[in-house]
Amino acid sequence: MRILIIEDEPRAANQLQNLLDQCDFDYNLLEIIDTVEDSIQWFNENPVPDLVFMDIQLADGLSFEIFQKVSVPCPIIFTTAFDDYALKAFKVNSVDYLLKPVQQEELQRALSKFESAQRKQGMDVQKIKRMLLELQAPSTRKSILVKEGDGFAQIQISDLLYVYSEDSITFGITRAKRVIIDETLDELQQTLDASVFFRINRGQLVSKNALLKIDKYFNHRLKLSLVNSREQEFIVSRPKTSEFKQWLNR
Repeated sequence: MRILIIEDEPRAANQLQNLLDQCDFDYNLLEIIDTVEDSIQWFNENPVPDLVFMDIQLADGLSFEIFQKVSVPCPIIFTTAFDDYALKAFKVNSVDYLLKPVQQEELQRALSKFESAQRKQGMDVQKIKRMLLELQAPSTRKSILVKEGDGFAQIQISDLLYVYSEDSITFGITRAKRVIIDETLDELQQTLDASVFFRINRGQLVSKNALLKIDKYFNHRLKLSLVNSREQEFIVSRPKTSEFKQWLNR
């Protein structure tokens, strides 16, 4: 069985391999890919695998975006840390979904389901397009919980200029102060208005309202100047550059 793993977290990819080795499943791992862009290129240049394990949140966007650019005519088992994504993925023509951290019992169940069905049809493109529209719909969230002293307080999301992750802590910057947010960057990204906030790289999420200047940077990247930047560098990663430009034009 030829399988492909699309996962941007090395530890999660290694864990999945270890669990597959412990299952009653004969497989040949073709490759591990960590971005939407590289996945599209891989599907364009290689024979279709028998099965794909696909993380929903990748380094440069949602894996559902892959289906907008290329045909994926094989069964897929989605992996995700978010229940809402998992349910939406399952409604698409996938074999199954697995919530992280993946458990061996759940993996074995998904593999058994795949082997019994052996479905070969491709993904339902129209369902995927509808899903993407739902995921990109503006968020109605207005406030965010932050740590303050020994307790918590709320700030308005409209006050956020940018968010970044450092040493597994999520920090938010407003014009007045820096706050600690009681959510991961991934969790926060899913609840913010995608027309206002953009994930420029793994560790930084910026508001369109904070942008002062955009400069070209080496290796086809972009360097941003933001309000209240606190001497940090804001570099749009190469895989994100094209999407970032499109986001600015919305």
